[in-house]
Amino acid sequence: MSHSKKISLISRLHYLKLVFRSLLFLAAAAAYVIRRVRGIPFSLNTITDRPLILGIIAAIFFSEMLLRFFPSNLESMGCQKQFAKNYIPKEPSIPHQSTWRTTLLVALVWLLLNGLIGLVYFLGWIDEGILLLICLFYSVCDMICILFFCPFQTWIMKNKCCGSCRIYNWDYAMMFTPLVFIPGPFTYGLLGAALLLLAVWEISAFLHPERFTEETNECLSCKNCKEKLCHHKTQLRGFLKKNKERLLLRGNAVIEKVKSFKKKP
Repeated sequence: MSHSKKISLISRLHYLKLVFRSLLFLAAAAAYVIRRVRGIPFSLNTITDRPLILGIIAAIFFSEMLLRFFPSNLESMGCQKQFAKNYIPKEPSIPHQSTWRTTLLVALVWLLLNGLIGLVYFLGWIDEGILLLICLFYSVCDMICILFFCPFQTWIMKNKCCGSCRIYNWDYAMMFTPLVFIPGPFTYGLLGAALLLLAVWEISAFLHPERFTEETNECLSCKNCKEKLCHHKTQLRGFLKKNKERLLLRGNAVIEKVKSFKKKP
């Protein structure tokens, strides 16, 4: 296997995060279901009954966010391009293409989605436990977006890869958005740190837009990439394209079996 095809350190760290967050989500979902079956409310107050577990989880997310404020070799270039050390002027100079329209569209879509979730919560259709599960589900989706498929990249931003993603450092603010509906030091602490990270990112993008695109920053070019995160998405797209017809046939076969099962008396 060639060196370019090896899984990079950043990729391995992302896979570890995916496994950890997935297990955390499944454990929380199981705890929620068990409590609801037993008639026990699942809310922030019930979680604080186990401060050690809560503290460990909070410390992990806080430490992840803290790393983003400083240059680090343990983070993707997607969130590290804001720092001056990762800016290599591109020659000849290419005019910077503004991304504010697509960026604003992503923000509006996200606020609309979570506004609907908030409305459902205030109507009493879901409880605090569901909001917390949504946050954990978002954290899993964050890793899936980086490693396999990102709807924002594919359908809205149209950016080449995570390295050139304009909204890379929005992830924690997006992840903890539902916490705005659950007042408390724990929830607002996580959300506050995430919003501070977002503010620093946006200020950097405003002051130094040349650092954020491959058009003006040579550091974001494919030849200088050491992470190869795009390989996972490329391999998945290749697999789906190669097996599209077979997958469709299997899917149709499953649908037909379901229909025939429903018709049986």
